Amino acid sequence: MKDIKDVLVDYMQAWNDGFVSKDGDMIREFMSKNFIGYWCHGNLNKPDEYDYHYDVNGVLQQYENAEKSFEPYSITERKNGEEYLILGREINRINGEPFPAQCMFIWRKEQENWKLLREYIELER
Repeated sequence: MKDIKDVLVDYMQAWNDGFVSKDGDMIREFMSKNFIGYWCHGNLNKPDEYDYHYDVNGVLQQYENAEKSFEPYSITERKNGEEYLILGREINRINGEPFPAQCMFIWRKEQENWKLLREYIELER
């Protein structure tokens, strides 16, 4: 089974490949069927909620020139190594302009693969 740090690198690469191809299938491969995400910024009172079935391709098609990176601050193992809670900073560069966000990811072992169970993304702007 892959090291969780390698999975994070692969997950970001899947996003970057998707920004080029406009195909989100590789991104969805990293998600648990029970995935749920929350995304917010300073002008929203309530975060947007999305799940495994959200339109990843539609998100990718919104961006002509984008790149995603992630710097983990902490990686915490829990449930006897069955899950990881990861805190860090994600930067989406859109047309060269950075859009940083604070993130929390919950990854869970499912059938000998790491799957993204939950994500919480809060833009710093």
